[in-house]
Amino acid sequence: MILTGFLASLLAGLATGVGATPLLVLRGRLSRPLLDGMLGFTAGVMLAATAFGLLSPALELGGLVPAGGGLLLGAGFIYLLDRRVPHAHFQGIGEGPASGMSRAWLLFLAIALHNIPEGLAVGVIFGSGQLGAAIALAVAIGLHNLPEGLAVATAFFREGYRPWPAVGLATLTGLAEPAAALVGAAVVGAVAAVLPWGLALAGGAMLYVVSDELIPESHRGGHQVEATAGVVVGFLLMMALGHLLG
Repeated sequence: MILTGFLASLLAGLATGVGATPLLVLRGRLSRPLLDGMLGFTAGVMLAATAFGLLSPALELGGLVPAGGGLLLGAGFIYLLDRRVPHAHFQGIGEGPASGMSRAWLLFLAIALHNIPEGLAVGVIFGSGQLGAAIALAVAIGLHNLPEGLAVATAFFREGYRPWPAVGLATLTGLAEPAAALVGAAVVGAVAAVLPWGLALAGGAMLYVVSDELIPESHRGGHQVEATAGVVVGFLLMMALGHLLG
């Protein structure tokens, strides 16, 4: 299950590169309404994964204390990373050329940073033996990695990078996911008692990213309708995948 979780998260992470390939045709033409809808979709997927795939089983397996404690630990962990690691938020993408090369690299760090809780969540669920839920989460995360890859590649393209190197750099951001998945699956698989804590910790991390990063940025450009539609579609997709594969 640990190896399966690693491979599933690796495929989901590599979807970032797949999502970046339209840059070879679009050549950086990424509208802000489309980006906001994509960010909303990402938020919906992560919210559903947090609720159905992580916090609900954490409550069933361990009760309120592990679920609540793990959620706080996960959110606190990402809060510390958010404050200590320099990175850019999503605003500004699709609003014109960036002023310097540092902008794209900061965005690169931003995407890689928030891929950590996604990979951790996939690894934890695979490590717990919930094969159906784990596959559903990996598929959904892979789908929402598609627009993220396009966003990163577009940022590098606008700073003077050629399309293929830009796509390659976008692909690298997804590699944070299998690394985190390997850690999550190994820890949970080795020590069954930490399973509810691990599930809730991954859920808290994802919840923090959604609240602090994705939803605010999806509304910043004034396209709330597109962003909200994306949230609903993403949440529905994740819910349907969990039902069909669970």
